Amino acid sequence: MRARLSDLSLSAATAGFVAVLVGFTSSVAIVFQAATSLGASPAQISSWMWALGLGMGLCTLLPSLWLRQPVMVAWSTPGAAVLATAGIAGGFGMAEATGAFIVCAALIVLFGVTGWFEKVLSRIPMPIASALLAGVLTRFGLDAFVALKSAFALVLLMLAAYLVGRRLWPRYAVPGVLVAGVAFAAFNGQLHLGGVHWGLTVPVFTAPEFSWRATVSLALPLFVVTMASQNLPGVAAIRAAHYDMPISKIVTLTGLATLVLAPFGAFALNLSAITAAICMGREAHPDPDKRYMAAATCGLIYCVVGLFGAAVTGVLTAFPRELVVAIAGLALLGSIGGGLALALKEEAHREAALITFLVTLSGVSLAGIGSAFWGVVAGALALFVQQWRPRSIA
Repeated sequence: MRARLSDLSLSAATAGFVAVLVGFTSSVAIVFQAATSLGASPAQISSWMWALGLGMGLCTLLPSLWLRQPVMVAWSTPGAAVLATAGIAGGFGMAEATGAFIVCAALIVLFGVTGWFEKVLSRIPMPIASALLAGVLTRFGLDAFVALKSAFALVLLMLAAYLVGRRLWPRYAVPGVLVAGVAFAAFNGQLHLGGVHWGLTVPVFTAPEFSWRATVSLALPLFVVTMASQNLPGVAAIRAAHYDMPISKIVTLTGLATLVLAPFGAFALNLSAITAAICMGREAHPDPDKRYMAAATCGLIYCVVGLFGAAVTGVLTAFPRELVVAIAGLALLGSIGGGLALALKEEAHREAALITFLVTLSGVSLAGIGSAFWGVVAGALALFVQQWRPRSIA
């Protein structure tokens, strides 16, 4: 443990905090909406935060320390959107939803244990995977500069802090940006912390109720979007950062954690892509072998969020929206550039990779499945059309 603690650095700790800040503030409202649409009480919503926080935290912290690699796990944001829509349309209650969470978790475990998911991914060329990751992350880079419209001074200051930091102290550029942004927001009264009340969250157990209707309308769509729109880009982030992780075992772990915590509100846990790119990039640490401490820090903060539930969520959402999108976009610039460089490096894959990037970036959603999946499908089809040759008959 001493050797691991010596790997901790300010840049890694900051990357872990930024990952939590971006992960929570960008999608916690969707999770609240999903819980509300299923008829969750305030106590049950807090229990969701408890279950999701501890699930993400432990599945991030423990594997990262054990493997000494940045393993990043998050909740399924598109899954929460599916629940929010289906919950209202189908009139499902918490009991049926909990049963659907368990069915989804069992399917994730099945695809992890059998290795089916990893076998499919192994057939995706690296340029396509890199283009997929770049397409997912570029939206955050664009949002950082779009935020200039509504918070010009704040975002301009953060951009200046980033450029100066990259020139003078590259390792601490992102911490400098965060400090500059928070100081500016605090000085201008843009931090809203007055309504936060601290207290440990009490988990609420919901007995599951299984039905074919909930399985078809909730469990299967939740499973599909989690695997296609979350785990797929998550693996792309891992491959782009050149880490060799036991993907099937980690996917199995997320499924088991969801299975155990589902009665308390953990609807789906999966590999992260956006927050993973923050903790796997050079900004976290120049040495790739020490970036796992960024993930470990992130996991530890997730656990604290889980224990204090909605109170910590209130703190994280007290930051101005423009500050969050700016820090996310600037922290991801290196990963976006690296992904594009790998995607367009080989001429034979360049056009297919570009199609993958553009479809993913478009944000198009078909049949309830996000653009990350359709980007890979479009790129794979383009590659097939361009490179397929009929076998010659001897």
